[in-house]
Amino acid sequence: MTVVEPRLTLERRLLKEHALIIACDEVGRGALAGPVAVGAAVIDPERSRKRIPAGLRDSKLVPEPKRAEVAARASSWVAASAVGWASSAEIDQVGIMRALGLAAIRAIADLRSHGVVPEHAIVILDGNYDYITPAGAAGLHVTPVIKADRDCASAAAASVIAKVARDAVMTGLHDETPAYQWVRNKGYASPEHRDAIRAHGMSPHHRQSWAIADAPTLF
Repeated sequence: MTVVEPRLTLERRLLKEHALIIACDEVGRGALAGPVAVGAAVIDPERSRKRIPAGLRDSKLVPEPKRAEVAARASSWVAASAVGWASSAEIDQVGIMRALGLAAIRAIADLRSHGVVPEHAIVILDGNYDYITPAGAAGLHVTPVIKADRDCASAAAASVIAKVARDAVMTGLHDETPAYQWVRNKGYASPEHRDAIRAHGMSPHHRQSWAIADAPTLF
């Protein structure tokens, strides 16, 4: 399989008209348990002229043993980064798309609280659907880009930073709920995770609506 190297083609074009750009990507959307996370990475003209960190890819293409190292390089390369969260309870309450929007807004609010992002900014969002604007993205111009996490180095950085942060959360929950083996499956629907739900039911960290919807395959 040919691995696509992320580039800065789109970022450099946008930076001709904007002082900085924010790239966002989600992690954990398809899990049965745990929060969803949205990474936000800021690129400015200075960073766009620097070499892309070695090994930077969409987080799904970075081997797990190397992700923390790649994420650290990505964090040092970008102008700033943040991870926003929406809990499993919020996912149940408002649905996954609204929860993704909340997580993204929280990540960007974190950047703004540190004076990094101005009132008006442009956002590259991985995917084909803008879930940020409906969540109340005042001053943000959101541009969905299919496969941005594969093709755009800024989105790849957001992806791997968020992935390492969410994996750490799920690993930290393992001691509390070892039966589900989140240290290995990170809350996704692996066979061992499904077996554990059959045997032990759902924990407070499970997305109740998702597990119920998946009941025919779980039970």
